[in-house]
Order: sequence, then structure tokens, then C-alpha cells
Amino acid sequence: MSRTDAESYYAGLGDHHVQPLWRQLGTLLPREPTSAAVPHVWRYSVVRELLLRAGEIVSAEEAERRVLMLMNPGLAPLAAAATNLYAGLQLVLPGEVAPAHRHAASALRFVVEGEGAYTAVDGERTVMSIGDLVLTPSWAWHDHGNESDAPMIWLDGLDLPLINAMEANFFGGASERSQQQTRPADSTTRLWAHSRLNPTWVSWDQPYSPLVSYPWSVTAGVLKAALEEQTGSPYDGVRFEYVNPVTGGPVMPMLACFVQALAPGQGTEAHRHTSSAVYHVVSGNGRSIVDGVTIDWGPRDTFAIPGWAVHEHVNDAGDEPAILFSFSDEPVLRGLGYLREAPAERQR
Repeated sequence: MSRTDAESYYAGLGDHHVQPLWRQLGTLLPREPTSAAVPHVWRYSVVRELLLRAGEIVSAEEAERRVLMLMNPGLAPLAAAATNLYAGLQLVLPGEVAPAHRHAASALRFVVEGEGAYTAVDGERTVMSIGDLVLTPSWAWHDHGNESDAPMIWLDGLDLPLINAMEANFFGGASERSQQQTRPADSTTRLWAHSRLNPTWVSWDQPYSPLVSYPWSVTAGVLKAALEEQTGSPYDGVRFEYVNPVTGGPVMPMLACFVQALAPGQGTEAHRHTSSAVYHVVSGNGRSIVDGVTIDWGPRDTFAIPGWAVHEHVNDAGDEPAILFSFSDEPVLRGLGYLREAPAERQR
């Protein structure tokens, strides 16, 4: 076949909605994963200013949720901080209510700024404080209200990119702005969160944690005690996973949440894993080297690490621990048998 005949052949394949595998084999079957997402940091000082400006322009009701999405430059225009992970910073001003709705996507909130606002999930309110992790499982009714006298800001994390790619998302709004309270406020926290004791009279067979909130008051104490006695993992330092107290597994089927502390001067070994992660800096200053890119971070900044990216963390800015919260798509990859982790050479 002449070159002209070959070009004519290839040009005509699209008319029949077929394409030759041999011309895309390297893309479809790469030697190892290569993410379109890139390492990136969102500075809280910058996003906060833009978010407060949004509070002057659009009300919580008009916006449904007043959120600035964290867009990974490598994935735009897809609304994603990492390949399977959505992240955004949400603002609820004093006196506002973000109206009740629900969706098939799983969601989490990590409180960044403010005290005393609430999230209501399936009839239970939880009063929110800085560092609290609040869960909104798939299809759970939820609304937010701020009865304090200061702005409330938290980090939203959802599996939206993944569930939308699977064409499995649903959304519905409630007829009332705030759902009726059917359980005492923070009742699941009192029941499940303070010890390894599970209530035997409560039946729980859902695939997500029965807890609405994991309070920072508990998490901070666990981290402090561990730092005094443990060195942790060479790759992540002292690191804990927030777990479902019934199963011991991740808090939600699609999202895993972690908190870790790096001791003053500590630098981790480099490694990589097929799961992607979004990190939020609770406190401290440091840097992460991700595929050769150095990301300097400070309090309340948020940064993304793509899947299979070589990364390491360093706390080299002061005599205090650096504390990082993160969430990832690890449960999905583990459940499908695609979670893989490997050590790598240091980049510093």
C-alpha cells in the first residue's frame, strides 16, 4: 500500500467511528501512570480574599453553595484539584444558611476558619470548630448555617470528578432551607468518637462512618501524644487515618482522610503511590518536593499531589511540628486492586 493509500485509509476510519489501536497503543497502555494533574499549591491568603469578595457579590442562597473551586492547572477546565478529587473553599457569613440539598457524591468538610457555625446531616447538627472533620455521606441531606458573628470557612472535598466520569451522580434540593433536627446536636460524636468502645445496642450497616464529626479536640490530643513517643513512618511521619469505628476502614467508600505530623526538622523519605491526594496545612511551615517541583507551604494553604508522583515532605521552618490534613481516592484504587506504592530516590 502506498503512502497516499495509507493516508486515505486512516482519514476515512473516522467516518465509520473506528480507529486503529496500533496508533494509540502507547497512550492506552503506558509503561507506568502519567497524570495530567500537576503539583500545585493554593495560597490561603489569596483565596480567602477572593472568597470574602464573593461574599459581597452573591448570597449563600443565590449560589446554593458559595465556594471557590480549587482548579488543578493540568486538568482545567475540569473542576478538580486532582484527577479523582474535587476541592473548594466555602464561605458562610454570619446569619446565613446554605440551603439543604443532597447528592450521590460523597463529601467532607475540614474547618479552616471560624467557630460556632453548624452543618446538619440527616437531621443531626454538629457545631463546627477549626480542625474538625465533618462528613456528608452519599445521598445524605445536609445544610449549613452560621449563627456566630464571624465568617466561617472550610475546605470541601468530594469525589465529584470520579462519580461524574462514571455518570452516576444525582442531585436533589429540599423544600425547606434547613432540615428538621431529628437527633440531638453532636449525638454521634458523643456516641462513637471518644474511645474504642462501640455501642452494642446500635445497628449500623451503611458503607460509611456513623460519625458526623471527628472533632479536632480529640485529633490534636492523639497527635501530641504520638509525637512524644513515636517516630512514625519514614514516608509520612506520624500519620493517622480517620476511620469508620464499625469497620476500621475508610470513613467513606470513595474517600480516605488522614492527619499527619512532622517533627521539627524532619524530612521524609521519597515514595509514590497510584492514589492522588489533596493536602491542607493545619499548622506549621515546610515544603514538599513533588516530581522535582518544590512546593513551599504555610498555615491554611492547600496543595495537590498527583497519582504516582514521587513526593517527600520537609518541616524545616522552625521548632514546631507541621501538621497536615489530607484526603485521597485510596479506597477506590484499593477496592479495585489498583493501589500500588513504591519507594523512590530522594529529590533533595
